[in-house]
Amino acid sequence: MPELPEVETVKRGLAPVMEGARIVDAELRRPDLRFPFPAGFADALRGRTILSLGRRAKYLLIDLDGGDVIISHLGMSGSFRIDAQSGGTTPGDFHVPRGKDPRHDHVVLHLETADGPVRIIYNDPRRFGFMDLARRDTLSGHAFFRDLGEEPTGNALDARYLSTKFRGRSQPLKAALLDQKNIAGLGNIYVCEALWRAHLSPERAAGSLVTATGKPRKELVVLTEAIRAVIDEAIGAGGSTLRDHIRTDGSLGYFQHSFAVYDQEGAVCRTPGCGATIGRIVQAGRSTFYCAACQK
Repeated sequence: MPELPEVETVKRGLAPVMEGARIVDAELRRPDLRFPFPAGFADALRGRTILSLGRRAKYLLIDLDGGDVIISHLGMSGSFRIDAQSGGTTPGDFHVPRGKDPRHDHVVLHLETADGPVRIIYNDPRRFGFMDLARRDTLSGHAFFRDLGEEPTGNALDARYLSTKFRGRSQPLKAALLDQKNIAGLGNIYVCEALWRAHLSPERAAGSLVTATGKPRKELVVLTEAIRAVIDEAIGAGGSTLRDHIRTDGSLGYFQHSFAVYDQEGAVCRTPGCGATIGRIVQAGRSTFYCAACQK
């Protein structure tokens, strides 16, 4: 599953081409992806102008004139490809080439831009992605978004905010950070990396980072800074590549990124002076990588 940095990078790659463009035609090559397309989806897009591209958690948002928003999720293998007269590109500097098999080109948006006609092609071999259409003025109450917490990239995510979420909680810190009601879009990879940077055990109770009066302890301040830093660096580097997402034909796979602990079981911990090895435990069915020696 792509994490927030992948979606943010895709958004930034598509925006210069799509923003301000007019959708001449919308071509759906099958009736569904993970879910059926909304009734009349293609007709609702034809003739519309794309105002802006945004992101909420791991969802790509495409704002149209008239107040509608296309909600897109990449699932496990989805990608967008730009096909212009000057040549085709896939947004981002992908370590592994994205899927270009036309059998998996399920949605094609035919755009008229200032530089001429462009096709935006959505390719998804596994079809775990999906697209929906909603009104912008009702988006905050949409089932996908109404329970989401603050973004890890926004100024609203600080230690005081997390202290209100963690106070009195005996839940393991790893689980609390993965809870989308606390932080929107923060996934397994970057939780592991942030906890290592903050030298905090994934098994530690979330409430232990908050005082009895509800104030954040210094450790929570450090953790919040680590979360923001690792996400910012991942976006700058282009995200992550996971072995599970790579096929021999290169149809899957995300951006390359160097991890300190994630998927580094048995490697020497990079904390200066530590010398211990990275271990792995399973929490709620998810692999957690950490250093038991320096993460307390």
